[in-house]
Amino acid sequence: MVVERKMQPQLPPPEHRRALRFVVFLGISLLAFSCWALVNSRISDAMHDSSALLGDVDKTPALTGKEGTHLPAGDSITSASAAVPASGNTTAGAVKLSDPVIREPLVRGGEGERSGRCDADSAALRVYVYDLPAEFHFAMLGWDGKGKAAWPDVRDARAVPHYPGGLNLQHSVAYWLALDILSSSLPPGSDDDTARDRPCVAVRVTNASLADVFFVPFFASLSYNRHSKLRRGERVNRNRVLQAELVKYLMRKEEWRRWGGKNHLIVPHHPNSMMEARKRLSPAMFVLSDFGRYSPDVANLKKDVIAPYKHVVRSLGDDESPAFHQRPVLAYFQGAIHRKAGGKVRQKLYQLLKDERDVHFTYGSVRQNGIRRATAGMSTSKFCLNIAGDTPSSNRLFDAIVSHCVPVIISDDIELPFEDVLDYSEFCVFVRAADAARKGFLLRLLRGVSRDEWTRMWGRLKEVARHFEYQYPSRPGDAVQMIWGAVARKMHSVKLQLHKRGRFQRTGSES
Repeated sequence: MVVERKMQPQLPPPEHRRALRFVVFLGISLLAFSCWALVNSRISDAMHDSSALLGDVDKTPALTGKEGTHLPAGDSITSASAAVPASGNTTAGAVKLSDPVIREPLVRGGEGERSGRCDADSAALRVYVYDLPAEFHFAMLGWDGKGKAAWPDVRDARAVPHYPGGLNLQHSVAYWLALDILSSSLPPGSDDDTARDRPCVAVRVTNASLADVFFVPFFASLSYNRHSKLRRGERVNRNRVLQAELVKYLMRKEEWRRWGGKNHLIVPHHPNSMMEARKRLSPAMFVLSDFGRYSPDVANLKKDVIAPYKHVVRSLGDDESPAFHQRPVLAYFQGAIHRKAGGKVRQKLYQLLKDERDVHFTYGSVRQNGIRRATAGMSTSKFCLNIAGDTPSSNRLFDAIVSHCVPVIISDDIELPFEDVLDYSEFCVFVRAADAARKGFLLRLLRGVSRDEWTRMWGRLKEVARHFEYQYPSRPGDAVQMIWGAVARKMHSVKLQLHKRGRFQRTGSES
């Protein structure tokens, strides 16, 4: 009996047990109250966000093209990787390239209106601009900073240096990008229209460590056009000298050496520009017109961006665009007929089509009012032939688009701008060169397009034409903003490569 009493547990006195039960009850009550408060707070926040979102939806009109026509899915850029808003009323989703979070800046208001701030946190692409000497860019346009200013004053669009006209304009991409990114540094609250109206897609940063991409402001196409010929007393033309100096400049930069130039943006849009430097600088992202004169190891669609030519004919407004019955010419082509290599199909088509009564197929150039004649000819034609020449592409395609003349693309190796977000089959006709050269094939194909089908493509052309307009100040969804968006999408894969390569890099001493 004594042993059994010793083995029984010794319970605390009754008053101690009551105190313990009270403490446990109080702890459970506090825990329950905390959980209830947390859930209630989450529900309130969710209701607040939902009401705000519904308010935004009510205030934000649907994506529309000109004259209120709803844009098809091929034109609206809605995925998380898409960085360019299709209009001023678009919700632009964009990925913050250096951090694992999604930035989704909301652009509200009318065309060109910007609400809120545009900075490194809200823009889709953060761009560091190298302060290259003026001889590489605006000095070619007659601008002289007089040693005081690194860049021209871009606050007044009417006062910025003007790019030369004629065919020089078709490869002026670097000029428009430079103006746009420089204007992103202007204060958003400024009374100046350039600062107020600029879309918030790409923004300039002055801290290199914040940059997604490093922009090299070399007007390579203009350098080729103006400096390729030897001048009196020169042993090497100025274009080659500038390329050599550019290579030396970049190779000394820590930003280039760190990643081998992969996060740099260079614009050799003219097929003959940067012939001497392109191999050395090939790790960079190029902005090109096509890959016709590049080897695949130097330029390819995986790393580079195809940008539209600057059209040289006048853009048609929707209200002045002739309809089907107002375009008596079935097919239109005016340009150089005798071309090399892939362009030989032009000569074959000339022989097949030159005597057709409803086809205009003649030699033409910019001389003797050639641009004015092309403007009139395209606007009165149902189809405009875009045939491969010395290179797979030409500005003829973009002249046709802004003329609302359905392009017929006869170029097997052509690469098209923004094709990851635009479906060209909605407003273009594609024909293989071998098929086009068969007697009667092309005419049967074009004459077989019904009035309704043509009108559908014509309507789509009027919707997408704004994506091929270069202008300053830039506007939502124009060519400049579409290029920045294409660069941002390319940078996703570039960042992936760089981050994977840098897994084992260490800034300090190894332990």
